[in-house]
Amino acid sequence: MSNTTPTNAPKAVKDLRAAVLSYLVPGLGQIVQGRVGKGLMFLLCLYGLFFYGMALGSWRNVYLPNRGVLDRNNPYNLPKPLAALYNRFQFAGQFWIGVAAWPAIWQFSDLPRDWARDWPFISSFQAQPDEQELNRLQAEGDKRWDLGWVCTVIAGALNVLVIYDAYAGPLSATQKAAVAAPEEKAAV
Repeated sequence: MSNTTPTNAPKAVKDLRAAVLSYLVPGLGQIVQGRVGKGLMFLLCLYGLFFYGMALGSWRNVYLPNRGVLDRNNPYNLPKPLAALYNRFQFAGQFWIGVAAWPAIWQFSDLPRDWARDWPFISSFQAQPDEQELNRLQAEGDKRWDLGWVCTVIAGALNVLVIYDAYAGPLSATQKAAVAAPEEKAAV
């Protein structure tokens, strides 16, 4: 007997829209697909982990380095965005949490920020801390700073799985039966 699936087995429908929604907000793609419980669990768990990590890092551990760092540490003469990732590779994982990491990209960009001057939290949210503040956070943080960015990276990496789940969709009962049928025949 061959272990191939029957030709009449339904194929999984790929849902790119749900994948994009789950990138933007973890679990949103599953919610749109009608898997509300699963989507809310993803949303609460991943945002809980991400924002807990940010709180451990005093809300200063998700950022891309600014020009001063890039001017001093760009040995391969990389373009600005790649040089930023070279200097702060953690953001490559944090990025996958979606819109929660976008303020770091905005802070990194050259967009005008005149309107945010009156709101200190917004004007500095996910902006690179100066070197003295980074040293203080790492020295006085009792490893909370490092644990915080690890939590934010793990949340982003786990959201990649959530995005794939939204893209591939749920496994239907007929698909489960088609997958199980060859295994049952082989066991007999």
